[in-house]
Amino acid sequence: MPSIDNSFLMNHTCLRIKDPKVTIPFYTEGLGFKLIKTFPFETFTLYMLNYENESNKDLNWSAREGVLELCHNHGVENDPDYKLNHGNGTEFRGFGHICVTVDNIEVVQEKLLAKGVKFQKKLSDGRQKNIAFALDPNGYWIELVENGINKVEAKTDSANYRFNHSMIRVKDPKKSLDFYKNVLGFKIISKKDFPEAKFTLYFLGYDHDPEFKEDSQQGNEQMKRSSLIELTHNWGTESDPDFKGYHNGNSTENGAIQGYGHTCVSCKDPAKFCAEIEQELGDKADWSLKWDQGNIKKIAFIRDPDGYSVEILGHDLFANQPNL
Repeated sequence: MPSIDNSFLMNHTCLRIKDPKVTIPFYTEGLGFKLIKTFPFETFTLYMLNYENESNKDLNWSAREGVLELCHNHGVENDPDYKLNHGNGTEFRGFGHICVTVDNIEVVQEKLLAKGVKFQKKLSDGRQKNIAFALDPNGYWIELVENGINKVEAKTDSANYRFNHSMIRVKDPKKSLDFYKNVLGFKIISKKDFPEAKFTLYFLGYDHDPEFKEDSQQGNEQMKRSSLIELTHNWGTESDPDFKGYHNGNSTENGAIQGYGHTCVSCKDPAKFCAEIEQELGDKADWSLKWDQGNIKKIAFIRDPDGYSVEILGHDLFANQPNL
């Protein structure tokens, strides 16, 4: 297993968007994110959003947990035929949602409804009355769950919000857990089985406390975290010869539409980390971009067993580039 030190964190999740003039205000004004960096390139622009506080405000964007990267390909906002895949349709399923946990979920839902935000599921819908799913302007599902941090009756404060997790569906949990735990160094924060519906949820993240015990955190304590990844396993897919797998968000084969991009691991010495992965896995490592070999230097991309991309970068990437 590659060596994992205390610098490792899950930095960001990337989603493609159609129109930043619509999407950025949704996340900043509606969900309280702060736009902390903007990186314009020739054909696309990256917008980095984060819940900023006293503990992270002096850190470079790539040294933070819980960053949301929104990728805008220039010109698509003017294309009436441009569509994005939110990952939950009958075809090309894969990515499921991102989750923001909030201090007072009833107030947050009322605030979003007043702004005209559409919901896939309101609190009053279905059996689970403590979870809602809002829709962003691109159709992505945003799970809303209450974390209870500093809760005040009839009020909400985005200083208490957390970008808690990103959910992807996986075919074979044994293979996926082996990758996320033994290659990337994640730990199982909790595991939840739902026998009636025949699926299991695995929540994974970095925890550098030597006393931490896997599968030991539930409820509000887990909801207070940032930067987890939720692996959803629908029972039987791992042994179904007719199951063709999940869409990774990036492929356009067989008429697939892009949407979700990747998650990202950040550490102080990413070059060393990539070299150790190479040494450990050899040809079994599924690199879509090896370390420092792309147009953007000092990054790498590796694919997990389902083909989802994971970016690897350092805490100082673009540190000297001014915000635009």
